[in-house]
Amino acid sequence: MTTVIVSGATGFIAQHVVKLLLSKNYQVIGTVRSQSKGEGLLKLFNNPTNLKFEIVEDVGSEGAFDNVLKSHPEATIFLHLASPFHFNATDIEKELLLPAVNGTKNVLEAIYKYGINIEKVVITSSYAAIATASKEANNKEIITEESWNEITWDQALINPVQGYRGSKTFAEKSAWDFIKNHQDTIKFKISFINPSFVFGPQAFPIIDNNKNLNTSSEIINKLLKLNPNSEIPPTKGGWIDVRDVAKAHVLAFEKDSTENKRLLVNSGRFSAISLIRLIHKTISSIKSSFNFR
Repeated sequence: MTTVIVSGATGFIAQHVVKLLLSKNYQVIGTVRSQSKGEGLLKLFNNPTNLKFEIVEDVGSEGAFDNVLKSHPEATIFLHLASPFHFNATDIEKELLLPAVNGTKNVLEAIYKYGINIEKVVITSSYAAIATASKEANNKEIITEESWNEITWDQALINPVQGYRGSKTFAEKSAWDFIKNHQDTIKFKISFINPSFVFGPQAFPIIDNNKNLNTSSEIINKLLKLNPNSEIPPTKGGWIDVRDVAKAHVLAFEKDSTENKRLLVNSGRFSAISLIRLIHKTISSIKSSFNFR
């Protein structure tokens, strides 16, 4: 049975990845931040024999993943999904930039040193590492997997949204730099998944009503809280279903054609108004909440 390590296994996308891996009979080792989170993860999946967890309290700490790789020499695949994604940071460098960059470096260093059987690595990046708002506004701009967000470190410190975009850009670039600097001795192939806004169902029902949804899903949740007099936010962008993102992670290591490539995954475009129209059309229980045509 092929063993796959999944970092940040309790995350929104990661839970769907784990669910898909288990359905395909992979042995899964999920990294979590605490014992309680690990036990909670096992409980969600009804304690399957092919799911275990390892604790990584801080992905940004030096050597954070060393023991995970040392403890699981049987692993041949590593999926790195652990990275901060929220717009509430008060210290952008400490909460977003450094954890993303150092976490990615720590994963690759651990694999390079101790992942003796790792053959494929898949890193969750983002469309935010590919495009910028100004490029999207330019109808003549063609955005592909070759495109890069040209954000600087100082620009990323301006606000949390820019901080997130910078965190994904710098983290992915650090991975490409690592591959380049070790190209003569590296033994594994790497792929990057660059999704746009990730929407879709939670892998499991949320029991804690006080718990926030993942950042992308909160966009929809906030629209549900608008009243007829609310100003519609200017939010817009590309979107992709979380289940398709999970499939992309698995296909990225199952298919040789994805090696050393970025995979931009996107299903279409949305705006706040298009989401409101969809909500109004499909959810009958809240139609009366909107004076909307």
